[in-house]
Amino acid sequence: MLAAAARDPRTLVLGMDANAAAMAEASRRAAANPQKGGLTNAAFVVAAAESPPRELAGLAGLVSVRFPWASLLRGCVGQDDAVTAGVASLVARDGTLELLLAPAARDGLDRLPTEPNAVVEAATRTFQRFGFEAVAARAATDTEITESGSTWAKRLRSQRPTDRPVMLVRMVRT
Repeated sequence: MLAAAARDPRTLVLGMDANAAAMAEASRRAAANPQKGGLTNAAFVVAAAESPPRELAGLAGLVSVRFPWASLLRGCVGQDDAVTAGVASLVARDGTLELLLAPAARDGLDRLPTEPNAVVEAATRTFQRFGFEAVAARAATDTEITESGSTWAKRLRSQRPTDRPVMLVRMVRT
């Protein structure tokens, strides 16, 4: 998230997580003195995906979900309708929803698709119900994984080759 804010200082970038502690370090770095890497265009919202603030509904030109797990992952593949609806509600008309998904059987999430094509199909089908059309649905490139800025990306790079394929699903709300 901070990498996205640094790339385009004219764009407001919001990080959202139900767990404030998960965003504490990024928030501290964003609030630092701008001469020391602070970012005035980064902000953080403590909220669950299934109940994002109403004030954010339909405002985002881009919503990125990076390596979700548990309920957020279930929502991305159609197994938690409240989460799916919450994520979808954030995206503006003609806005983009971008998912980087990497579920594996060893995660122990019952009934969750883990085969790459099944993951892509489930995510695409899930968000079609909310007016999204897939514009990319494929294996993510190493560059896309790295540029996500996620700590998971770092772990995945260190484990190459991995038994955890990363799938990119990019959709536009029509």
